[in-house]
Formats: sequence, structure tokens, C-alpha cells
Amino acid sequence: MTSSDYTITVLGLGAMGLPMATRLASELTVHGFDIAEPRLELAAAAGIKTFASAREASQDADALLLAVRNGEQLNDVLFGENGVAAVLKPGAVVILGSTVGTEAIPATVAKLAEYGVSLVDAPLSGGPKRAGEGDLLIVVGAEPEALEKARPALELLASTLSIVGDKPGDGQALKTVNQLLCGVHIAAAAEAMALADALGLDQAKTLAALEAGAAGSFMLSNRGPRILEAYSEDGAEVLSRLDIFVKDMGIVGKATRAAGLAAPVAAAAEQLYLLGQAQGLAAADDSAVIKVVAPSKRTA
Repeated sequence: MTSSDYTITVLGLGAMGLPMATRLASELTVHGFDIAEPRLELAAAAGIKTFASAREASQDADALLLAVRNGEQLNDVLFGENGVAAVLKPGAVVILGSTVGTEAIPATVAKLAEYGVSLVDAPLSGGPKRAGEGDLLIVVGAEPEALEKARPALELLASTLSIVGDKPGDGQALKTVNQLLCGVHIAAAAEAMALADALGLDQAKTLAALEAGAAGSFMLSNRGPRILEAYSEDGAEVLSRLDIFVKDMGIVGKATRAAGLAAPVAAAAEQLYLLGQAQGLAAADDSAVIKVVAPSKRTA
């Protein structure tokens, strides 16, 4: 099968879905659907064939790329009243790019198998800019045959494609570990910047110094500038909503409890995101967690 013969459907053309679909359309045939008409218009302008429904967009696709919020939404998209599983052709693969935890995977695999469809568990990270550049980290758990069917899409999207296991669920497991670190690192960066301000330091200069030393990390460099924008009138640009980490740290908590593992640092970080959500910051960028640590910026 040549690239031009390979069709992939992207359901959800939001902040991540549209740049991924655009990247895929550089070499593959891409079908897309979103409930928001403006997103469909942007997708069409990027060379993506758009449809009036998820089912129409999914017919005859070799692969379906899903970015859903949680296991319940995954089940609804695939098997609900207007679920797309029933219209996928036998032999197709569903590429799950979301972090939903391991619990939803076994039932999803079993139900898809009834339609002759396989699940490629491929949670991804990197943000919208990197999605459009094919610079994502994707961790994959999938049976070898299903993985090969998904490779044309995965290799276009990922600069780092890590095959962590040969069964769906392995990708979710590794992504859970990843999100533990990411959630803790963002919370720690916010605390550090709040402390710098409380000590009368210039936050921007502090951030630059920290990035150059042993305390530097990807999350500090990525979220640090947005943390410093959190108190501005409009706040930081929303690239990753705070309530995503409410969800993800909840997944981490379930996993650690199921394993009988104490995770006090992750639990403390989760509480900060929960407090932020309770304070009306759910739809703000996750860098706004600094406003939970320090509700107002020092002015003196």
C-alpha cells in the first residue's frame, strides 16, 4: 500500500487534532470531523476532506485516530448510539492517542474485535506545535500486526516512537508514569516561581538561571514562561488545560493505589490541580496552578 492509498480519519479537530491531521495530510489521505463548523473550515483549508458526521468520516478508513477525554468518551465515540466502530472496515486499526488509563482498555479491545478491528494504544505528548511538526513522543502498546498497520501515521507524527509492549494497555501504563512526573514537575515549577517572587527576585531572571543549572527540566522550560504570564489580564495562552491534569493525576492516583504503592508527592500535586479547578481555573492553562500556591502576585 502506498502512502496515497492509506486513509486515516481524525475525529476531533481541536488544538491537537487539527495540527495532527494537517501533518498527516502532508503524505496520507485524511478524513476529518469535528462538531465545530469553524474547525471543519480550517481543516478543509489544510487539505483535509471533511464530513458531516463522525460515521461518514470513518467509513473505509484504514486507521482511525482518536483523541478523547476519558474512558467513558472513548466508549461513547466507538460504541455509543452514533458510535463509529460499526462502520469501520474489518482490518482497520483504532489509534488511541489519549491518556485514559489502563482500566478502559480490555473492554475496548474485546468490543473492537467483534468488528474485526484492532486497538493501537498510543498515548502521545508534546503539544500542538510539536504535533504539527511531527515531533511528538508516542508510546505504543499494540500487537505487532496492528502496529504495522498504524505505522504510516505514527511515524509521521512522532520524532520519538517508543514501542513499550505488545498489547494494548502497555502504552497507557507508561503514559501514566509519564504524567506522574509531568504533573509533579509543573506543580513544583509553580511553587519555585512563587517562592522566587516572595523572596523579591526577578522571576524571569530566576527562570533563566534555573534552566541553565541542575534544577532545569523540560517542564520548567516549557511551562515557566507561561507561569509568569498567569497573573496577566488574559492569563497564559491555553495550550494544556488545568483540568487535564485533574484527570491525569486522578489516573495516577488510581494506578498507585491499585499497585499498593505510596505516592505522596503525586497526591500533593493532584490536590493543587483539584483546588485550581474548584477555584474556577479548570479551563485555564495548567500553568495557572501558581495562582493556587500564591493567589495574588507580590507587588511590593
